[in-house]
Amino acid sequence: MSNFSSKDLEVLSSLLASEGMACKKARMYSKTLTDQSLAECMCGIAECHEKRFNTLLQMLTGK
Repeated sequence: MSNFSSKDLEVLSSLLASEGMACKKARMYSKTLTDQSLAECMCGIAECHEKRFNTLLQMLTGK
């Protein structure tokens, strides 16, 4: 793991929680929307949040 300060770790933790929640909400919305184009858009948004979540997690774990 890189040498993160306690403030850095706090910020990363907060960002991880936010990205994880945004991904879950976008996936939920994509499953409940009846307009197919909006549902596909929400899937794309969920994928973007998931990518950011994974990038942040990699920074945190050093992998």
